[in-house]
Amino acid sequence: QSKGKKPLFVQLVLDNIWSLYEAVMKRDKEKIEKIVTSLGLRIGARESRHADPKVHLNAICSQWLPISDAILSMVCDKIPSPLDITAERVEKLMCVGARTFDSLPPETQELKSAFMKCSSEETAPVIVFVSKMFPVDAKALPQNKPR
Repeated sequence: QSKGKKPLFVQLVLDNIWSLYEAVMKRDKEKIEKIVTSLGLRIGARESRHADPKVHLNAICSQWLPISDAILSMVCDKIPSPLDITAERVEKLMCVGARTFDSLPPETQELKSAFMKCSSEETAPVIVFVSKMFPVDAKALPQNKPR
């Protein structure tokens, strides 16, 4: 950077995104057409002629860099495999609040082994885990409460 060279990420990713953004916002049709053809995209006439340039930009970016594919692949890469889960973690996931795993009905306790196997057989039970996350003020967290 001291010699005026840009980092590789800037050269390969950010400069391309910014050049697309500037071309669309300035309505440079030649540059937009060159970018769209070089990327092999098909942008509809409706999006191209829309009064709001953000619609055109959204149409290009949603085909060029689809967020759903990126998020799904990131989740698959970063989230650990369910096969690697420990027995203690399964018990914690199956218990709500102050209940212990031993206090659950026997039918529910039997699901622990199915949970850990992650079997796709026809006879295997279907287990769905629903998690709700919501924002909490940092002051309300237990480690930040005054003692």
